[in-house]
Amino acid sequence: MRKLLPVLAMSFFLYGCPGPSQYVRPELPVPSSWPDSSAAKSVAGAAAAETNWREFFTDQRLQSVIGLALENNRDLRVATLNIEKAQALYRIQRAEQFPTVAVTATGDGYRVPKNVSGNDNPETVANFRVGLSSASWELDLFGRIRSLKSAALEQYLATQQTRAAAQISLIGAVANTYLALAADQENLRLARVTFETQSASYHLIEQTREFGMASDLDLRQAQSQVEAARVDIARYSGQVAVDENALNLLAGTTVPAEMLPEDLSKVSDLRDVAPGLQSEVLLRRPDILAAEHQLKAVNANIGAARAAFFPRIALTAATGIVSSDLTNLFKPAAGTWEFAPQLALPIFDMGARQANLQATKVERDIAVAEYEKSIQSAFREVNDALTLRTSLAGQQQALQALVEALQETYRLSEARYKGGIDSYLSVLIAQRSVYSAQQQMVGVRLARLNNLVTLYKVLGGGA
Repeated sequence: MRKLLPVLAMSFFLYGCPGPSQYVRPELPVPSSWPDSSAAKSVAGAAAAETNWREFFTDQRLQSVIGLALENNRDLRVATLNIEKAQALYRIQRAEQFPTVAVTATGDGYRVPKNVSGNDNPETVANFRVGLSSASWELDLFGRIRSLKSAALEQYLATQQTRAAAQISLIGAVANTYLALAADQENLRLARVTFETQSASYHLIEQTREFGMASDLDLRQAQSQVEAARVDIARYSGQVAVDENALNLLAGTTVPAEMLPEDLSKVSDLRDVAPGLQSEVLLRRPDILAAEHQLKAVNANIGAARAAFFPRIALTAATGIVSSDLTNLFKPAAGTWEFAPQLALPIFDMGARQANLQATKVERDIAVAEYEKSIQSAFREVNDALTLRTSLAGQQQALQALVEALQETYRLSEARYKGGIDSYLSVLIAQRSVYSAQQQMVGVRLARLNNLVTLYKVLGGGA
């Protein structure tokens, strides 16, 4: 053993103290605050990570559809099963720290021919053994097994955060699809109302033309509006069906009709969430937490690779009873034991261990880059959502005023046409303008709600 001490000392000198590698969280690769701090400060509400999805999505029907998806969505189910798999792998790796004990019972016999027995008579030799044994239990003096256990634990924690990120993404996808369905339902309703209004106008003009009060041009212009509305009805009917199919896929089952939205105007508004003023809030996002756990796992592998430069000590031990006769097997004199320690000291391997250590360090650098990239992507997502939030709020207010003005224009144009002052063309233009503005209004309201959902997601909304 004394001869090994110089080798051990040289190993410590060359490679440092063995054991799990120390983890240091990288610095944030983004500014400490949002570029537009005034926009972030103006958003009132609780932190997204502290807001349960039922508190954020206040619409009862939407809550029911989200609950259905959380129970039946297959992607989320796979993420949950991955957690169970990682947990089992962690338990396997943790068990390596402790010796394994097994009960063994063996029996063997063989015949010795007389020409080699030594007494000119053949002999039959029997041997029976019962005992407890522990095979190759490694003494983790240099942290190799502890490092591998730490890596397995971080992998397990990463899968937990991946599952949380998958759940938030699923909730956001269900909400966006539900809102898109509601918007298309409202557009379909507007198209049907417009069709009915245009059809009534067409029949009125058709009747007045017989008395010479309307021209063929007025009649054809009214007919063009009727057919345009009919096209929109067919288009939005198809889009509603597509949206329902997408919602069924996300929910993992057919969504009952009573859970489907009627139109966007009847969907309860979403709760505001505040991003805070500091970008450190991004560190609470599940996907970033998962990336950090992956980084910690790779960092732990460095400790395991470093421990490969030091001796591995394994103990094999057994105790029990042995006898050549079953009748004497359990007598006190039949006791036996075996103890076989083994020390393996790496000396020369053509640089394989050094290359393995270098590879783990490169993997750590890759994991750091991926971790920093995930933070940068998250920073951009939050910044974009905050910018759009202010823009969409202004658009919605302006469009609301535009719709009200165009509705008044349509009313006056219709009155002037009925009074014989203007042609039907002015009414037609006003009708088209009102219908187009109403459709834009639906689109902006949908975009604003989608923006709130996105803000909830990118801020790491609570499960």
